[in-house]
Amino acid sequence: MRSEETTFTGGPLDGRALPVLLGPTGRPPRHYEVPVPGPGGGPPTVHRYRLEPAGHTRRLGLPRGWRYVYESEGPAAPWHTRLKWPWSKASGGRP
Repeated sequence: MRSEETTFTGGPLDGRALPVLLGPTGRPPRHYEVPVPGPGGGPPTVHRYRLEPAGHTRRLGLPRGWRYVYESEGPAAPWHTRLKWPWSKASGGRP
């Protein structure tokens, strides 16, 4: 698998560039989680980062590289929930 040096902004990894595995489309994952063990064997702390384009090209506006930005509260919505298919019933709708 291919990997790409991706920079991190904010949080405990601020200013570091780490190799991140790329997906089949050549893009890093949308979210990156870094588990840090707790002091004295306590529960681990998970630091979350969100993917953003590092810059854009002039003419077409395509992303020029990627970077991860620290999320202090975590993701706004659970990004790993199950898929919502168009033919599925709405959870709060009519029976």
